[in-house]
Amino acid sequence: MTTSDSVRVRFAPSPTGYLHVGGARTALFNWLFARHAGGKLILRIEDTDFERSTSEMVEGIVEGMKWLGLDWDEGPFFQSQRLPMYRARAEKMLESGRAYHCFCTKEELEARRARAQAEGRTPKYEGLCRKLPKEEAERRRTAGEACALRFAVPETGVTVIPDAVFGNVEFANTELEDFVLLRSDGIPTYHLSVVTDDIDMRITHVIRGADHLSNTPKQMLQYQALGAPLPIFAHVPLILGPDKTRLSKRHGATSVMSYREEGIVPEAFRNFLALLGWTPENSAKEILGDKELIAAFSLENISHSNAVFDRSKLDWFNTEYIRAYPSERLLPLIRHEWELAGLKPESNDESKLLSTIDLLKPRARNLKDFAGAFRGYFTDDYQTDPAAIEKFLKDDAVRAMLAEMAEKYAAASEFSEQSTEQVLRDFATEKSVKAGALINGSRVALTGQAVAPSLFAVMVALGKEKTVARLRNAMKLNA
Repeated sequence: MTTSDSVRVRFAPSPTGYLHVGGARTALFNWLFARHAGGKLILRIEDTDFERSTSEMVEGIVEGMKWLGLDWDEGPFFQSQRLPMYRARAEKMLESGRAYHCFCTKEELEARRARAQAEGRTPKYEGLCRKLPKEEAERRRTAGEACALRFAVPETGVTVIPDAVFGNVEFANTELEDFVLLRSDGIPTYHLSVVTDDIDMRITHVIRGADHLSNTPKQMLQYQALGAPLPIFAHVPLILGPDKTRLSKRHGATSVMSYREEGIVPEAFRNFLALLGWTPENSAKEILGDKELIAAFSLENISHSNAVFDRSKLDWFNTEYIRAYPSERLLPLIRHEWELAGLKPESNDESKLLSTIDLLKPRARNLKDFAGAFRGYFTDDYQTDPAAIEKFLKDDAVRAMLAEMAEKYAAASEFSEQSTEQVLRDFATEKSVKAGALINGSRVALTGQAVAPSLFAVMVALGKEKTVARLRNAMKLNA
């Protein structure tokens, strides 16, 4: 393996869409590998698809990286700003005889491909312009005839990819067509720009999805043509949906930022994502912090098999991380949810907010609960669950007792968990009713929900004034 201080990896998304789950996993693996080796992660934006690339998508990719906590060491670099370099490398391959001008029109190429398909042959460029004498090709180009620049793939032999995940992968050169390096408008193709950049940026390891494996022989041939050392290639397995087809919108959210909007904690998503296609050696643990992930990460333990995106597993990670988070770390994330929901906490006392979060987080499924099911803990602007009213406050007698009990609390000199419980139980004895009926009814009146933490912890979290007011209001609740 390359020595630690020279490891250079890159994440190179195309801004034709937001940062999706597969891209985020690729970015994470590169980040973990760089941090494990003490190397560098370069962020490169491959934006030469001028029709589909947008600044909005670039911002979305950067925002997604930041939310995931994946910092980079160099960049972002934009391929759109590096076009002269790609043309220079293409010219070098032309001069060495490893590339040639192609004058075939789009219509001619499409007609040949259609004919090949009709005849049961694999559609590929047949190398017609490769046979043109250089003098004729130059004359036609100088005369202004439109032409692309193609790479001359060797007509015999094999190209062997020494892949760090899959081992040696062979491609017969006869299976590869003479691929385009520069289009007729001078715009580089992916194959040219990616190799040029990886050489220029001194990339030592190319870690990317297995769907790029078929591109790799074309890129290896360019390294050889340019006399550049090969990086180590590592193609990671794909991420599939539960139905074992490639993850797509029909399986739910695919944009990373949509998981933020669903209330997922970034560290939970990062931990979950790391274990999609990679398993730490000698560890049965699933909850792994950044330090543990970085220390354990290696290319050798990347799976050969495709990973399955299990949403229920992500939700499990999320609940575990919310429970383990200090409330001080949760509060900024929860404030984001409050802002989205238009909720402004009525208390500005941060210590009170933190203690309430501590009370609630063991029951949270995601961050959205703090602006949804838990809304009543932070504001009087909340809805009471009609089903909870129907179940526990259907009896007007119970409602009347809650209003009466409110006066007991109003007159109490102490308001602790122990004292509030004592007041309720004494009141239940006085009224000859079961304490459970008052506890269940109070929970609905105080939180709007049928399920909540310990009622008396809830009372203390809300405070005496709010507890009294909401119990008094029990008679007005509508199912």
